[in-house]
Amino acid sequence: MSNVSPSVAESAAQTRISWKAPITYAIAALFLIWFAVAAHGTTRLRLNDRGQALNIADITINASGVLWVFAAITVIGAVWATYAATHRSHHRGARVGTGVVVGLLFVAGFLIFAGAGSTGAVTLTSVLVSTVAISTPLIFGALSGVVGEHAGVVNIAIEGDMLAGAFAAVMVASLTHSSLLGLVAAPIVACLFGWLLAVFSVKYGVDQIIVGVVLNVLALGLTTFFFGTVMKADPEHLNTNKYSLPDLPIPVLSQIPVIGPALFDQSILVYLMYVVVALLSVFLYRSRWGLRMRAVGEHPEAADTVGINVNRTRWRNTILGSAIAGLGGAFFTIGSGMTFSENISAGNGYIALAAMILGKWHPLGAVAAATMFGFAQAVARLLPALNGNIPSELVNMIPYVVTIVAVAGFVGRSKAPAAENIPYVK
Repeated sequence: MSNVSPSVAESAAQTRISWKAPITYAIAALFLIWFAVAAHGTTRLRLNDRGQALNIADITINASGVLWVFAAITVIGAVWATYAATHRSHHRGARVGTGVVVGLLFVAGFLIFAGAGSTGAVTLTSVLVSTVAISTPLIFGALSGVVGEHAGVVNIAIEGDMLAGAFAAVMVASLTHSSLLGLVAAPIVACLFGWLLAVFSVKYGVDQIIVGVVLNVLALGLTTFFFGTVMKADPEHLNTNKYSLPDLPIPVLSQIPVIGPALFDQSILVYLMYVVVALLSVFLYRSRWGLRMRAVGEHPEAADTVGINVNRTRWRNTILGSAIAGLGGAFFTIGSGMTFSENISAGNGYIALAAMILGKWHPLGAVAAATMFGFAQAVARLLPALNGNIPSELVNMIPYVVTIVAVAGFVGRSKAPAAENIPYVK
């Protein structure tokens, strides 16, 4: 039996040196040095959309020279991170700031390297517009997971919620000739899957992971069946993109260079995503509803003793989470001007769950993780237009490699709500 007391062991763990940040920054510096050596010629940067009122001329830079500067700054960051680790610096703001700077320099350096010597331009506005488009369903899905797991229910069925929402949105919009009614239908249909998840996992205590997987298969089977038997029979009236959500540019804001078209020239569904993120970030930690939900997810017995109906809270928030995921599914069809196709969600529900975990079950963290994946995917789509010599297999790997590096280098241990996937019997 060990004679080391828990307090001593805990103190030793707290003083253990973490080398993750220095090693990550060093690797980033090595890559930037390689980019600087391999880059030839100039890179053109395009800061705005040609359709904007304010036209900014393209910026041409010497790729190798700029990359050497980025590499030098990253080396300094790695040295500072090493000093902070060995001296156990507690300047959290400085550590976070260094990580952000190194990350931005690496991303910018990669884009400059990819565009070096190319006849095309690195169009930042297009990259950001694509980032928002890819990230929106992921953000809805990640927020759905945040709501469910803080109440103690693991919603693996986010993928199924998205599929159901995508199907219902385009189906109802096509039948009623109204994109807004399609937008309303998406979360309602997704709620049915949330209700099924609550019935089996909350009421009957079935393992939530198993129920979620079964619901995903059910959603895939149902949507595939109705797509092949109903939609294909009359696609002009049952599966058309004529009634997609229109873009609603916000005056003045949509004309801001670089970020204007990406953030403020979007459909109502994207603006609704902004609202959901803001409300959930505030109410989850600063409202009675959020306190009760988190209490149920962390310690249901204690919540029950103070009068909180644990299972009713889980029911409500499971259904609410599915409704949020249904909105994400609507983006695949009426939100992006596309018709429904088999398995249109293509695993985005699982990626959203990963974003939620990467964001440490916090709404803003989940948004940041989903946006990071969306940005990496947008960059991967841009690369073939800049450099056709990059293998397509390598391009397709970029979003997933970025996610792995982020988890390994920048994210510490994540602690899930203590009572998730544990049925509560009073």
